[in-house]
Amino acid sequence: MDFKKEKTYVMIKPDGVKKGLIGEIIRRFEQRDLKVVAIEMFMPTTKDIDDHYPKDEAWIGRLGEKTLGTYAKYGVDANKELGTDSALEIGKMVRGWLIDYMTSAPLVRMVVEGIHAVDMVRKICGVTLPNLADMGTIRGDYSADSPAVANSEKRAVMNLVHASETPEEAEHEIKHWFGDRDVIFDYKRFVD
Repeated sequence: MDFKKEKTYVMIKPDGVKKGLIGEIIRRFEQRDLKVVAIEMFMPTTKDIDDHYPKDEAWIGRLGEKTLGTYAKYGVDANKELGTDSALEIGKMVRGWLIDYMTSAPLVRMVVEGIHAVDMVRKICGVTLPNLADMGTIRGDYSADSPAVANSEKRAVMNLVHASETPEEAEHEIKHWFGDRDVIFDYKRFVD
């Protein structure tokens, strides 16, 4: 494996596009010597997004558990707010909110390459929840959304960008979003 050529999948989400942060997000990656080797703006279908997120009950149940945890932390009665306190049922609702959010505007999909690209990109993006992300990260600098606010508004957390968590996930997501098209380029930057 050539560690200098590790690839990861990145997707700028609707709020990142609507806030005009496409260039800034790309700049953050490029200034850390990562390079964009594939990029495309597109309007996703519901099926595209439905196929992107896991459908297994364990994953959906974890979404529900996170929501229940947020409600408990702030003293909100999940049953009163959502009509159930079942983690699986709540997870299904949250997954639906994710699909609605991700199909609300165009997205930008890209493949980013470089030294430990998966870890580097995630570090640059910051933790998933913007209200907990450090300043200096994309999410910490450009979003203040939180699960408590999102849950109260019955929507997904708007966190600007998606980045693969592991090299295996990156490989799967690159294949899912770019397929077999010959759109991933191999080129040298001036610093190479």
